[in-house]
Amino acid sequence: MTDQLTRLLQIMATLRDPEHGCEWDRAQRFETIVPHTIEEAYEVADAVARGDVADIRDELGDLLFQVVFQARIAEEAGHFEFDDVARSIADKLEARHPHIFGDTDMPGGMREERWEALKAQERAAKGAESALDGVAAALPALMRAEKLQKRAARAGFDWPDPGGPRAKVIEEMEELADAAPDEQAAEAGDLLFAAVNLVRAYGVPAEEALRAANDKFERRFRAMEALAAGAFPDLSLDEQEALWQQVKRSER
Repeated sequence: MTDQLTRLLQIMATLRDPEHGCEWDRAQRFETIVPHTIEEAYEVADAVARGDVADIRDELGDLLFQVVFQARIAEEAGHFEFDDVARSIADKLEARHPHIFGDTDMPGGMREERWEALKAQERAAKGAESALDGVAAALPALMRAEKLQKRAARAGFDWPDPGGPRAKVIEEMEELADAAPDEQAAEAGDLLFAAVNLVRAYGVPAEEALRAANDKFERRFRAMEALAAGAFPDLSLDEQEALWQQVKRSER
């Protein structure tokens, strides 16, 4: 395993070589690689969702290459090296599991609460001033909304039960319906944010829930197209709805 990692690091150095490297790889910077890194992370998630073990292996390789790529760019600029990246996460994992890697007793509380408490300590040590510090701006909007809400909830800013967020969703729906055209985007955002809060109140991960809903819609829509035998766009809305209900019944 070590030999293959060394080989990968050497390949990356060759690709970035100023004279003999790949023109595209030499031209990349931190910010130009980020979209590829995000894409590869989602492709790992997709492979896992499909249960394709060979694809999981390959996609993890693609994601690892992104880490190696960013580390190489940093090394060339004199910032840090790949070993520093590995050391950083190793140190962090040991610090977050003192009951395993140290002589500290198993802390009390739920696992997630312990984990978040340790991360909060790390943020404070780095000079965090807000409970929301450290929630990455580049996260998908749905996931970021949930993380912001969880951070706020840990600071005590939360409803005690789903009744509050449920009423907020209804309020935001009405405000969107009454909004002027130039206000609709803002009100739509408020509605989506409130919907995430309601889902969170039931303990359901919003990203996972919406991903499952997307998959379900795609599966049912493709089934409708198959039943219509290529004539789906020509059907009336009532006929399309009838097919939708037929597909739903077939899944029960």
